[in-house]
Amino acid sequence: MKNTIIRRLTVGLLLTLSSSGIAHAFDRTESREPCADYSATRKPMFGDLHVHTSYSFDSYVSSQRNDPSAAYRYARGQAITLSDADGQQTLRARIQRPLDFTAVTDHAEFLGPNNLCTQDASKLAYWFPVCIAGRSDWYIVQLLAARYWATIGVVDDSAQKAESIVCRMGDCDAAHREAWGGIRAAAEEHYDRSEECGFTTFIGYEYTDAPNYANLHRNVIFRNDRVTETAISTYDTGSKNVPELWRQLREQCIEGIPGCDVLAIPHNPNLSRGLMFPDPASEQEAQERLFFEPLVELVQHKAASECRYDRLAGRGLDTEDELCDFEQVEADNLAMLSTLYGEVRADEAEPVSLDDFGRRNMVRNVLKDGLALEQGTGINPFKLGFIGSTDTHSASPGGAEENNYTGHLGRRDAGYRNVQDHFFDNPGGLAVVWAEENSRDAIFAGMRRREAYATSGTRPVVRFFAGAQMDQGLCEDPQMIAKAYDSGVPMGAELSAPEESPAFLVSATKDPGVDGSPGLDLQRVQIIKGWVDAQGNTFEKVYDVAGSADNGAGVNPQNCQPTGSGHKNLCTVWHDPQYNPDESAFYYVRVLENPSCRWSTLQCQASGVNPFASNCAEQAAAQTAKLQDEGAIGDVFGRCCLDPAQQSFYAPTLQERAWTSPIWITANKE
Repeated sequence: MKNTIIRRLTVGLLLTLSSSGIAHAFDRTESREPCADYSATRKPMFGDLHVHTSYSFDSYVSSQRNDPSAAYRYARGQAITLSDADGQQTLRARIQRPLDFTAVTDHAEFLGPNNLCTQDASKLAYWFPVCIAGRSDWYIVQLLAARYWATIGVVDDSAQKAESIVCRMGDCDAAHREAWGGIRAAAEEHYDRSEECGFTTFIGYEYTDAPNYANLHRNVIFRNDRVTETAISTYDTGSKNVPELWRQLREQCIEGIPGCDVLAIPHNPNLSRGLMFPDPASEQEAQERLFFEPLVELVQHKAASECRYDRLAGRGLDTEDELCDFEQVEADNLAMLSTLYGEVRADEAEPVSLDDFGRRNMVRNVLKDGLALEQGTGINPFKLGFIGSTDTHSASPGGAEENNYTGHLGRRDAGYRNVQDHFFDNPGGLAVVWAEENSRDAIFAGMRRREAYATSGTRPVVRFFAGAQMDQGLCEDPQMIAKAYDSGVPMGAELSAPEESPAFLVSATKDPGVDGSPGLDLQRVQIIKGWVDAQGNTFEKVYDVAGSADNGAGVNPQNCQPTGSGHKNLCTVWHDPQYNPDESAFYYVRVLENPSCRWSTLQCQASGVNPFASNCAEQAAAQTAKLQDEGAIGDVFGRCCLDPAQQSFYAPTLQERAWTSPIWITANKE
């Protein structure tokens, strides 16, 4: 008891005082035990803020039967059972390392109808034909049910969404509240409020607007257990109206419930047809975006959104950065998921040329445009920090491991269907937040101040600071982080431009991996700069600041084992050689690991098809024939043998990476 009292007093003091320049810690808004493991200089918390379960219509109709509680069990390192390609619950799935935090974000749209269709056979709505189809084991029937729900709701191009007949047969509002209650209850059940602070949950949901398949989705994440009465959906706001979402969140949460706080995190915008980040219509809209959307999802299973470079075209989307070919897809909208039996089934999924691809589908361009807007209006509405997540629809948060990837779309990408129909998807990424402890308040505060970074699924530890007076010898200083907080600002923050280039401290430590699967060495660290000149023109430049691209590392083409070596740690204090205090700029860090095999290469090889082999096509035909004898339809393994020299974005190897939130340098104003 005495130790507990001392610990509470110590943590309480840390929460109210600021030590030698370290930013003030978070405010505690909930009743819970303080964490025994507390760090004033903060720790990296690894999590997933984009998770769908059987409460989502498109998860349930894919034979996925794990609910929010099961998703949290998976995140905590426990095994769950998933559907196989035939719709049978036979696949055992388990993450190799537990997460620190997770939010289940089921679709707000159809929470009620999905509840009526799946939970109570005594209700009339349960027997509506589309509900029966959604519960069917027949794959094509399931897909038709999914198309029905999508067409009347999330991909409709009208201002108002159509009402499902299910809601005329049952009380959808009551069913919605019941499901929303289940989401809240599961989050409370798995939130560790003890001093051990082993796992944190966030109550949340997905706002799923996709006019004409343009992905305008947001993940709405609440700070604590004080949340809105229902999950606000596009049925409440109308389509193409995210400012109305912000307005209702402010009215119903920020101003409507004491202690309620909330963020809306835009999905990776690569599939938004350029519509995710329009110029604000007013100063108020710009301020609301800054308040509600301090973060953006930079990577998830439907590709990455940092930047875009087309290898075949030899140029990029307002970039010359060749590393922007990482995990890109050819289309610019959600129809890219429409491959069935190895063939694309929707015209909207056709490749979009670089010239027709929306500039602001790529976050780096959004950041540059924000600087230009600020120069004209005085407000930069696009100060976005970075996170990654999975967007799993298989209740498998954090399942972003290339060598342990079971798919994220239930039956639709289970087993062989993964390489057949979802070859250009990927396992997704992770959200990393720097926080004093593993609690809701601490992590949410880290998200609010943008002290966060995205990874492509691995777990390197990355720090990034900037300051006018930082010591050049910080990398050798055992008090490096405390001194960096004392003399500078961390990732996600802003700094008034000094006359000379600020010092940028970058520190990266490799992912240690797990027993039997060690993490890869680091290859190099880069700083990406974007800036605006006096005429409002924007520019970008990539600097290699530590490590080297020419370290000779690679993979063994026979078994994908890594070859060569790299760095366990990289650290440097860097100054911008082209710094101009009169030009506003942003800087962020990109950390690159040594090359490794992509998930698809690992799964192709495991099936007897080696993408590196000269006779790959023969191997693919033979293995496809075997599966066809067992009932598979169409070409299964043909994509394993794609020639990277003929592909704009695909290669059998990749470089896992991390991206820090930017630091903004604000130009001097006369």
